[in-house]
Amino acid sequence: MWWAMKPLRFLENRWYRSLSTVKTRDFLIGLVIGFFLVCVLTGRNVVSKIPAVHWNVQNPLTGQASMYQSNGALWINRDVYAQSRGGAAEGPPRKNSTRVLIKTEAEYLMEKVRILVWVMTTPKNLATKAAAVKETWGKRCNVLIFFSSVADPSFPTVGLDVADGRSHLTAKTMAAFRYLYDNHFNDADWFMKADDDTFVIPENLRHFLSDKNTSEPIHYGHLFRPNVEQGYYSGGGGYVVSKEALRRFGREAINSTVCPEDGKDEDVDWGLCMERLQVKTSPSVDKEGRTLFHPLAPTLHFLGKQGSWLQRFSAILATGYGVSPEAISFHYVSPEQMRVLTFYLYHWRPYGLLEEHDDVDAQQGNTS
Repeated sequence: MWWAMKPLRFLENRWYRSLSTVKTRDFLIGLVIGFFLVCVLTGRNVVSKIPAVHWNVQNPLTGQASMYQSNGALWINRDVYAQSRGGAAEGPPRKNSTRVLIKTEAEYLMEKVRILVWVMTTPKNLATKAAAVKETWGKRCNVLIFFSSVADPSFPTVGLDVADGRSHLTAKTMAAFRYLYDNHFNDADWFMKADDDTFVIPENLRHFLSDKNTSEPIHYGHLFRPNVEQGYYSGGGGYVVSKEALRRFGREAINSTVCPEDGKDEDVDWGLCMERLQVKTSPSVDKEGRTLFHPLAPTLHFLGKQGSWLQRFSAILATGYGVSPEAISFHYVSPEQMRVLTFYLYHWRPYGLLEEHDDVDAQQGNTS
């Protein structure tokens, strides 16, 4: 009978081998499916931890709100974007340049951190220095106001009825801040003073202020040590005051015993005023301790040619790469230099190092 059982054993062995193959196959399929699910769930968890911001802007492809976008930017295909606007992208799709930036972090901060910059000028500088400010960095501010000795509706400027000249810079400054408190207190979160030869990068200013509290009595700028116990800020490099600082000035600086009425050292006098109002100063540097506000031109700071007086006066002074890559301001910048710096900052890009997004600028007609 052994010969009769041999076929049965053969079939039994084949059945076990077949069953083993099926189990192995099912195991491998289950392993693949499980790995896929883990990757999906883990990926969603990682993406959800990326900082996201929200803004009210419609996706040009769907017409719907874009909702939350990582890093405050919405990227879509360059050619599809152009078609959605009723046209076509100029030229063939370029290698490494097929996306268009719809919303940048800088645009988001422009809504979140509102800055008002007022510029001290004179009638003779309107066509040169003030015009350069207006054409370059000034248009990137939320609010830009020019103060002069007389009003000029065509520019326009606000007339302060204060005589021109260095001996009246303090009177101009006090009158300008008083005007802001009376007329523009709710139009911005921060208020910056600049000269008509100051160059400001508003995007960097907003970024610096984005984690600061404007309800605190504080102001920022390039800090000098002499003359004022807590220090004061360079007028030419510009200084920015919080809403609470402006509120205290508007309500409490009502006589000359609190704030000087006039004088030639406007930055010292404003520093004394802020100290008496218990408005704090700050080193005003970036997270790496590099300088942000600068009382001289960019070249002088970078090359270390500031002069001995600035070294004696400054609480913090840096040269070369000690100047922050997110620098906010420089002083003694000519109209020609303003236009060149604007070109460098907003138009000139090394190929392959930065993501190209000039298509939007071109479509919107932005030239500076």
